[in-house]
Amino acid sequence: MSDEIALSPYDPAWARSFAAEYSNLLACFEKPPLAIEHIGSTSVPGLPSKPIIDILIHVEDRTRAVASIPALEALGYANVPNYIDPNRLVLIKRRSDGERSHHVHVHSDADEVRRHLMFRDRLRSDKAVRDDYAALKAELAQRFQEDRAAYSKHKTAFIDAIVLGMGGPARKTPWNP
Repeated sequence: MSDEIALSPYDPAWARSFAAEYSNLLACFEKPPLAIEHIGSTSVPGLPSKPIIDILIHVEDRTRAVASIPALEALGYANVPNYIDPNRLVLIKRRSDGERSHHVHVHSDADEVRRHLMFRDRLRSDKAVRDDYAALKAELAQRFQEDRAAYSKHKTAFIDAIVLGMGGPARKTPWNP
């Protein structure tokens, strides 16, 4: 099992993996979520990515999110305590070999949900931005091959520049409340 950063060429199977997981996730919530969306690089045709399916689930409030944790764990997801963002839960599913297969981000912050979707949609619709992001990811994967947190952190400025340029919300972090 490794948390090494290794990018793979785009694979259409990623969209099928999200579609297969969708109904299982939906069933984990007493009241249907506001949205369940495939996000991240695996949701963008043509974009290299770590082969991990990122899924965003938008719920009305954190209480509903927390109530869903046992059902999500029954699907094989492990809850990862996330102390940075009180409006988000993060759960990770691993394959039988221990490698990550899915990340579920359960959000109650509509601005953060909008930010993710705006960025995904821009990458899907703008080849130049997608190519620039692919180049950045490749450089960061090389530079931070063994440091997943640094790899993710160093993509934030690019993401913010795209989202803010579209009139979207800035990412809320401990440094940008």
